[in-house]
Amino acid sequence: MLPIHLFRTNKELILEGLKKKNFKEPELVDKIIDIDEQRRKLQVENDNLAAMVNSASKSIGMHMAKGEKDQAELLKEKVGLHKEQIKEVADKLGNLETELQDILVRLPNLPHSSVPKGKTPEENEVVREGGTFPDLSAQKMPHWELTAKYGLMDLELGTKITGAGFPVFMGQGARLQRALINYFLNYNIEAGYKEYCPPFMVNEASAYGTGSLPDKEGQMYHVTEDNLYLIPTAEVPVTNIYRDTIIPESELPVKMTAYSPCFRREAGSYGKDVRGLNRVHQFDKVEVVQLVNPATSYESLDGMVAHVEKLIQSLELPYRILRLCGGDMSFTSALTYDFEVYSGAQERWLEVSSVSNFESFQTNRMKVRYKDGSGKMQLVHSLNGSSLALPRIIACLLENHQTPDGIRIPAALVPYFGKDMIS
Repeated sequence: MLPIHLFRTNKELILEGLKKKNFKEPELVDKIIDIDEQRRKLQVENDNLAAMVNSASKSIGMHMAKGEKDQAELLKEKVGLHKEQIKEVADKLGNLETELQDILVRLPNLPHSSVPKGKTPEENEVVREGGTFPDLSAQKMPHWELTAKYGLMDLELGTKITGAGFPVFMGQGARLQRALINYFLNYNIEAGYKEYCPPFMVNEASAYGTGSLPDKEGQMYHVTEDNLYLIPTAEVPVTNIYRDTIIPESELPVKMTAYSPCFRREAGSYGKDVRGLNRVHQFDKVEVVQLVNPATSYESLDGMVAHVEKLIQSLELPYRILRLCGGDMSFTSALTYDFEVYSGAQERWLEVSSVSNFESFQTNRMKVRYKDGSGKMQLVHSLNGSSLALPRIIACLLENHQTPDGIRIPAALVPYFGKDMIS
C-alpha cells in the first residue's frame, strides 16, 4: 500500500507511476487527496474539542473547590455538549478512514525508475541469456508425451480425482519432484536462507498483507466456511511471519525459504500453450523471501537474481532474464525480473521464476518495521523470488535432456535423484 504522505507531497510521481503500470483509475488519486484533507481537518477539530473538554474539566474542579457550583454546572453542560460533538466527529473520522483504506488498497505499487514502459510481455526487456540450446533429434517429444512414455505423470487420473489441472506424479516422476524440492531447499539454505514449513492456508489478514487481496481474490481458492485461502505461493505465509513486528536493525536482512504446494484458479483455456505442465491449478514451488534495510534492497534484489540464475545454470538449461515492463508487472511489485527457460521440444520460452522487489508496499500493509540509528521507526523492504517453480522446470528438464536411451539427469541433481537417467 502506498504511504499517504506521498499523495500530499508528490502527486505527479504517483500519477506518472500509475500511468506506467497502465492503471485505469487515476482519478482515485485526487479522491484520496480530498478524503485525506477532510480527515486531517476533522482530526484538528477533534483535537481542539478534546483540549476544550480537558481545560473545562480542570476548571470544574477549581470552581467546586471554591464552592462556585453554578459556574461548575455551566461548565459541565459545555463538557457534555463537547463530548457529543467529539463522538460525532469520531464517527465521521472512522467513516473517512474506512473509505480512505478501501481506495488505497486498490492502487498498485509504483514502478522503479528502471522499469520500461509497455503494456504486453512482448515489450519486456531481455537483460541477458545463458546456457546452451539442446541439439535434439527430429523425433523429439514434448513433456506430456515423455511423461506418458516413462510413466511419470497422469493428467487424466488427476482429472478423475479432482479436476483438470491437478496432475498426479508417480514412480520416477514423483521421485523427481521430491529430488528437485530437496535440492532447491538445500541450495537456498547453503546461501544463508532459513527454512520454514508454513501453513498452506492463510487468513484474510495474511492474504491482504502481501497484496493478494483484494487484487487476486478471483484467482485464489477460498474455504468459505472458515474464511481461509489456499496459498498461491509460500511468499504469503512466510512474509506474514513478521507481520506487526519490529525487527532489530542488526538482524537485517532476514532471509527465509520454504517449500509449499501452490493453488491458483487460472483462467481456463486450451491449446499447446497450456498443455501438460504449462499451466496447472496445483503445483510445487520453493520460494525465497527477504526483509531488508531499504538502503540495500536493490543490492539484495541483484543478489537474489544471481542466486536464481546460478540455480538454473546448475540444471543445465538454456535461459534468459527479462526486466518486466510496467504493464506486465504484478500489482505489488516495484521491479521484477522474470526467468524463462527454453523448452526444446515445444520450441518456446517458459517462465519458471519471478524475482521482485516490493519496496515498502507489502510491509506498509503488514507493519513490518525496524528502528534506525536515530531511533526513528522505518518500514523494511520486502523481496521474494521463485527458487524454483517445479512444473515448467520439469517440462524443460524432460524435453531438453531427452536422449534415445532415456532422460538425462543433470549432475547437480543426481545425488538427490539417486541415478543419472530416467529410462
